[in-house]
This record gives sequence, structure tokens and C-alpha cells, in this order.
Amino acid sequence: MCGIVGYIGTQAATEILLAGLEKLEYRGYDSAGIATVWEGEVHCVRAKGKLHNLRSKLEQIETPAQIGIGHTRWATHGKPEEYNAHPHMDTAMRIAVVQNGIVENYRELREELKQKGHQFRSETDTEVIPHLIAEFLKNPPSVTDTFTPVASSRETRPTHWLLNRGNPRTEVSSPQPFSPSDLIEAVRQAVNHLEGAFAIAVISADYPDELIVVRQQAPLVIGFGQGEFFCASDTPAIVAYTRAVLPLENGEIARLTPLGVEIYNFAGNRLKKQPRMLNLNPTMVEKQGFKHFMLKEIHEQPGVVRASLEAYFNNLGDSNQSPINLGLPESLYADLEQIHIVACGTSWHAALVGKHLIEQLAGISTQVHYASEYRYAPSPLTANTLIIGVTQSGETADTLAALAMEKERRQGKESKYQARLLGITNRPESSLGHMVPHIISTLAGIEIGVAATKTFIAQLMAFYALALDLAYRRQTVSLEKLAEIINGLRQIPKEIEATLESQESLTEQLAHEFAETQDFIFLGRGINFPIALEGALKLKEISYIHAEGYPAGEMKHGPIALLDAKVPVVAIAIPGSVYEKVISNAQEAKARDSRLIGITPVNDGEAAEIFNDLLPVSHVDELLSPILAVVPLQLLAYHIAARRGLDVDQPRNLAKSVTVE
Repeated sequence: MCGIVGYIGTQAATEILLAGLEKLEYRGYDSAGIATVWEGEVHCVRAKGKLHNLRSKLEQIETPAQIGIGHTRWATHGKPEEYNAHPHMDTAMRIAVVQNGIVENYRELREELKQKGHQFRSETDTEVIPHLIAEFLKNPPSVTDTFTPVASSRETRPTHWLLNRGNPRTEVSSPQPFSPSDLIEAVRQAVNHLEGAFAIAVISADYPDELIVVRQQAPLVIGFGQGEFFCASDTPAIVAYTRAVLPLENGEIARLTPLGVEIYNFAGNRLKKQPRMLNLNPTMVEKQGFKHFMLKEIHEQPGVVRASLEAYFNNLGDSNQSPINLGLPESLYADLEQIHIVACGTSWHAALVGKHLIEQLAGISTQVHYASEYRYAPSPLTANTLIIGVTQSGETADTLAALAMEKERRQGKESKYQARLLGITNRPESSLGHMVPHIISTLAGIEIGVAATKTFIAQLMAFYALALDLAYRRQTVSLEKLAEIINGLRQIPKEIEATLESQESLTEQLAHEFAETQDFIFLGRGINFPIALEGALKLKEISYIHAEGYPAGEMKHGPIALLDAKVPVVAIAIPGSVYEKVISNAQEAKARDSRLIGITPVNDGEAAEIFNDLLPVSHVDELLSPILAVVPLQLLAYHIAARRGLDVDQPRNLAKSVTVE
């Protein structure tokens, strides 16, 4: 959940760390801090709240240090107060640590360390790490429990990877071997005593030319520059400085010095790794004239759909190839009987749309599970089952754990029960990309706003492509119908653009009237019931207004008791199989004095007579309508939150990437 960043090189570290934290603040903003090493001391500055509070403090301090670590926090253990902010230090104030993740056995470690004289200053789990490292530096383990001794010959020394001009993969040797008392050995010993999921960065006043980083079930990437090196929880923090990166794998530890990078596993074995070049533009993480990232990302959705269409669909005129191009093998689909989808939050809503599409187009029974629940109450093992994990970041802890569990419990079973795993993610280089053999890469680009918008649309497009691919291969839909659906999808980008153009002012005007509203109800049926859920979630996330989404037909079975003149109802009424039913359900709400807002087609006369307010969208087939219907709901949530003067991009208590359980 938290964001960590580190730097070692020839430049002043503070501004680089702050700039990196600005790009990671979407991961948490309860507090922030940095630690640097200079003049033989660790200098640590922390502040409660947003990053600008930390920057204000640092403006009063001259920090010429060329090594440092930084952190922006989403609170798990301990209140979001300054004394719980990272970095955390040992008793002697010689070691500083930042962490993303959770140390599950911190209570036992804390008590043991207290008995040995260590003094704790916070309520966090992270603070045990610097104390544990200090303990191993003070009392190094025996040689038999350290790295394998390294001979002095050039051929056997640890490997460095330097980014030389024109060659990011040049291998050179280390000038000296490790000794058992080195900082990296103490860190290695410490992390082998930790239980949980974590990524950490460590600096020490006694090792002023070393930055140690560790990954275990939490993302961490190393960046390679010219005589300088970076680490971060996510690539946007370092893309302004380098495009050569190396994501650490689980169970890996690295030593960054001005000379290069050495990588080991937790057993102490040296590893050879090669950086790769990022295809990212720093301007992708700028607002580009929009007031908020969320608004910018809503307006980027036509481009996201166009990119998806180009990537997933072939020319319909070529009869010699499939119209869908996902690159998935036939073995993944062979004799497929069931599909299970695990996801959280907005991804879960996208999966519900995917379920509808797969069942109605491909005729395959599909179940959607909350990943956090599936981990502890999985469905019985079924034969010939495809398991799909959906996570925009590729790092969602519950989703990864659910997939890992499914992989493990199917291991060794007969072939029909073997795990068939597929991931849908916006970050194919993520943990998900390494865990599952097949990925559908969504093409949203980097999304900074915590409330998902364009990544949701990208996930919908992935599910349309998957459902159509399954239908084509199973021949459950005629080629004519397939062509009709794909041609309809090709019209969606311009229809979203028309919706954005017409809805911006309408939703902004409505926001004035609902800024003080305390409750909202969202209604939908069929394929648009998940869109009602997503509309309610967006409003909750960024405006802090209580909102609930319901299947429209279920209102009269209890929730209708909530309705009165103070509770507006938003209903998605798109012509199709359930249109008349939704209109009828909306009238039931109107009879209870609720103000009705309709997501309906342009120039729908019947809807105009029933709804108090209309947010019209273009006429499209009901099957394609979720992609359009969600846009005015995103805009409505955005403008209400902005009208209330709230932080739209960084809503309270939330983080973009949920890497803890």
C-alpha cells in the first residue's frame, strides 16, 4: 500500500526522493518522511499528512546528502501520526528503514528485542526491522550461517550491473568481497526472521555508500542511471531519471552502491539479472492542464478503447484469421467447462460484466468471487476450469494469494484438474505477470487517480475480447453477430467523446444540488447492474457520500424502505431486455418522493416523462452499453467531490495499490 523510494549517486538526494514520492503518493498519504546519510549521521525528517507538509519542513534544512530513502504511508499498524511515520530507526539512530507491507510476527520480535535493550518509539510493525538489523550488526552470526565466502579472484567476485553509455547490460566485477559483518548480511539475516509480505530499503550511517533493498511479496524496482541508482515501489517514481529498470523477484535482496548493483537471494546465493528498458513517457504522469488526474483520466477513456480495439481485434475482412487477437493458446480453452474470476473493488465490478458477457456469448458457467473471501472459502475443485485474476496493478495481495492458493491445491491432481491461470492487468511486468502463464494486458497507461476510471474501461474491453474469443472458438455466436458486436465496439470511442462533451456541464450543474446530500441509491439490471455498483463505489470513494448499488428489481424486497425525498436515485435505463423493468422500478422509487436521475439514450421520450434529471448517452446495443453508461456516473461523482472541496485524486483512507491483506 505504501510507497518507498531510494537513491544513491552523485546528486543531492532530497529533491530526487521528494519528486519520487510525489509520483507514489497515490499509494498512501497519511504521512511521509525521508532519511539521508551525511557527515556520519542519519538525518531523518517526517511529517503527518500529505507530502507538502514534509516538503515545507525540508525547505528549512540544507541536506547535501547523496544517498537516502523516502516513504509515503498508508497506515496499517499505528495511527497516522508523525511518530508512526517512516523512516524508522534503531535505538542508536544509525540505521533507517522504510517498508511497504506488513511484518506479521512483529509482536514477538518486538518483545525479544525489548528484552535485549532496544527502545521503540512507534506503534508500527516496521520498527522491528532496523532494531533487528542493528542486533545482527552487533552480534554477527557464524560464518556457516552467512554468505558463501568469496575468493579474492576477479572471476568469483559479486556481479555488478552498470548502465554504461549505449549498453544497459554491461557486467563488471566487484572491487571487494563481502565479509560476514557487512550491512547486507545483517539485512539478510534480519529478513529471514520476518514473516509477512514486505519490500524494504535500508541505509546506515556506518555504511554511507550502501543502499540495501529487499523484496518479499511486495513490489520493488531498481533503476539504473549514469553512476547513480534508484529504487521505488513503482516505475513512475524513477522514469524521469532512467528507463533502465530491474524489478526484484520475491526473496531477493540487492546492494546498491555508486559502483553498481549486486543481487542475491535470501539464501545468500549470487544472482545474475539483466535490466530492461521501460517504454514510458514522463508526461504520462502529468495533469496536462486538467484540474485533477481523475478528470484527465476520464477524458483519456476514448483513447484507451481505441488502443484496446487495435490490440485485441483483427481486420474483419480477413477470413483466414480469427477476428480476436489475444495470443492465448488453444490449450487454455480446450474442453472448458467453468470459469472462476477472483478480483477486488472496481476489478470485481468489471468481472461481473465479464461474467455476463462470457455466459451470454460463450455459454460457459462463470462465477465471480471476492478474492479476499475466496482465499478462505474456495469453491470445490472442478474439472476443466479457467481461473482468472483481475487486478489493475498486478499487485493486489488478496488476488495474488487466491491465485497462488488455487495453483497449489490443483498441483499434482489429474490433468483435468490442473490449474489454468489467466491474469488481466494494467501492469504485465507486475507480480501477477510473473505468477500466471497467460496475461491479457489492459492498455490504460499509468493511472494516478486513486479512484479507478480508465483502468475500469480497459478491463471491460479485455472482457469483451475474451468473451468474443471464447464465443468464436466455441462457435456459440454466428460470424455475422460477431462482426456486428465488433463493429459496435469500434463506434464506442466517438460515442464516449460525445458523452464527455455533453455530460461535463450537466453533471457539474447537478453537483451543485447534491453537494450536501448524504445518501444515494444506484439501480441497474442485467449487464448494467455492475455499473450501478461501480457508480455507487465512485461516489463513496471520492465524495464520502453513502451510496449503494442494487439490482433494480430487488428494491421492493427491502431497500425501498430507505427512500424518501432526501435520497436521490440514479437508474441506468438502456433499451433492451430489461428496459421496461428498470423504468417500472424507477417509477416505484419516484412514488416514494425520491428524485430520479436517469442514464438513458439521447431523446428518449418515455424516460423524459419519468426522470427528474437525465444524463443521456448515445444509442448503442444493450450488450455494449456498460462502457458508455459508466462515464456520466464517473463525471457525477467527480463533480460532486470537487464541489465539496475534497481531494479527488487522493481520497482519505484509500490507496491505489492494495498490497496488504
